[in-house]
Amino acid sequence: MIERGRATHLSAAVLLVGLAAAGCASAGAGTQPAGRTQATTPASSSPAGSPHSTPSQTGGGSHRAARPLAGKVVGIDPGHNGLNHTDPAYIDRQIWNGREWENCNTTGTQTASGYTEAQFNWNVASYLASYLRKEGARIVLTRKNNDGVGPCVTLRSTMLNHTDVAIDIHADGGPTWGRGFTVLEPVADGPNDKVIASSLRFGSYVHSAFIAHTPLRPANYYGHDGYIFRNNLAGLNLTAVPKVLIECGNMPNAADAALLTSRTVQREIARALEYAIIRFLLGHWPKGTAR
Repeated sequence: MIERGRATHLSAAVLLVGLAAAGCASAGAGTQPAGRTQATTPASSSPAGSPHSTPSQTGGGSHRAARPLAGKVVGIDPGHNGLNHTDPAYIDRQIWNGREWENCNTTGTQTASGYTEAQFNWNVASYLASYLRKEGARIVLTRKNNDGVGPCVTLRSTMLNHTDVAIDIHADGGPTWGRGFTVLEPVADGPNDKVIASSLRFGSYVHSAFIAHTPLRPANYYGHDGYIFRNNLAGLNLTAVPKVLIECGNMPNAADAALLTSRTVQREIARALEYAIIRFLLGHWPKGTAR
């Protein structure tokens, strides 16, 4: 869950303009300030507790066709961390997000039964990392497991700034009556100026893939038609690579909670994100995926 704060609604007209202007993304080299944890995960090893994955649907006769993302680097930020609640002094300290001060991190939300957003985020990220590695991509994760504290959202953003594309994975803590997913888009503020158009384009692929490959639908309580601009989040303000944040559903809502806690749906969400990333990096949807 991301704190609401100030948000700007994204209209369909603005989105279309952004997509028409979209060009090739430029990825800047980010710095990695000292943090509590070192969370980069080597490409050759799976994250601790990584769920079992299924073979990719994109294949081919050649090695290159079988691993179409060879040479690509993908950043994945599973929001929050499983033990954030144990160290409020650390996660509540204030950091500069490029526009204003915000908490280093937060605990995230949970379902009525106590299933945490941090666990959901980690599960989806682990599936996604496994799927993308099978496609040949190198993966950078902002944390190694769900058993730690932090790192701060500023470090999470800058440590992904050498990737080709990045995704922040979250679930929301909205009103109990609200349902659905929302794609959070960046607003130009300096560091991210060059990747606004490409982030809009990537966000449209995430939106499309969610509708086609998951049971979630655009949120009926937040943003507009499943999109919203946010200008007060470090993860989007400080990015130098194409990136969006996805609120996959609303955990306090009973119907959404039933979906988000399902391993089957978690895999479907990871597949949808995989397909969107492939579409962005290769210029086409994976072979055999329905549009």
